[in-house]
Amino acid sequence: MATHTIAVLPGDGIGQEVTPEAVRVLRAVGKRAGVTFEFEEALIGGAAIDATGTPLPPETLALCRKADAILFGAVGGPKWDHLPQESRAERGLLALRKELDLYANLRPAICFPMLIDASPLKRSVVEGTDLMVIRELTGGLYFGEPRGRESFADGGERAINTMAYTTREIERVARVAFDVARKRRKRLASVDKANVLVVSQLWREVVTRLARDYPDVALEHVLVDNCAMALVHKPTHFDTIVTENTFGDILSDEAAILAGSMGMLPSASLGPAAAGGRNVGLYEPVHGTAPDIAGKGVANPLAAILSAGLLLRYSLNMTAAAAWVEAAVQRVLEQGRRTGDIAKPGEKVLGTREMSDHVVHELEG
Repeated sequence: MATHTIAVLPGDGIGQEVTPEAVRVLRAVGKRAGVTFEFEEALIGGAAIDATGTPLPPETLALCRKADAILFGAVGGPKWDHLPQESRAERGLLALRKELDLYANLRPAICFPMLIDASPLKRSVVEGTDLMVIRELTGGLYFGEPRGRESFADGGERAINTMAYTTREIERVARVAFDVARKRRKRLASVDKANVLVVSQLWREVVTRLARDYPDVALEHVLVDNCAMALVHKPTHFDTIVTENTFGDILSDEAAILAGSMGMLPSASLGPAAAGGRNVGLYEPVHGTAPDIAGKGVANPLAAILSAGLLLRYSLNMTAAAAWVEAAVQRVLEQGRRTGDIAKPGEKVLGTREMSDHVVHELEG
């Protein structure tokens, strides 16, 4: 019987509530598939600051390096917002991405037919939406140098962030995007701001050159402002989108309204083996810590559960098992099961645990 070690990092806020539900789902999958999962939990983010004084303890990083995959919750919250920028809870996740070289972030956004009315957009706009945003994750403004703040004699200050990309950084995430597009509907939109930014001009040149290696994939270049507008005007125009770190952060969160809720959006952060098979990836819901509902047991666990499905697909090559998870979620939604974020007025609202119970029941049945 195969054994897989999964590092479990619940983090903060609702991450501590939805991550255990994803673990339950993986246990059900393991039982059905005849596979053993060994789960090892560690601290990160605010919880790690409280316990150790640092957002990414060395033992957490060591566990992640040896694991087959990482199941992640969320980090951050008002409790730690007063800390210096480099010591805040979010730095734990940023450092983990950098240390493990998790450069390609895959964020699917699917409008499930039964959740069309959960989106604030018109049915005619969102119906049929099924897109994948691929965000470069270890470069750009988030990591570029120089960065920081400086003070002037007159009491004023200057803050600096640098958007920087090398040809290699662009090439590797673009190859992931072309490979993903090739397995989907063979259409790739590369998003940049080449009419203003020099770094985007290089981005466009590199992606255009790589397109010669993928003649079966139709490539288009889209300015980021036009893409932001099109996502809420004609999202079905897109299949696969690739873009740099900051643009990808914003656009993938915008795509949440297409799915009806941030609680429906999973993600996978992949490293150097992303284009060629198994790798130690990090899998997380994109909804953040949601301090306003943390501790109430009402958070939607489906994004975390779908992230576990991506873990099965991309890190463990268990594609059939990933399909089981996705099908179980769809059946539960078809049955009318709803958490508060996706419920219509008058519908029965389930809590975090109850919603997960139904997914587990479908997997076991």
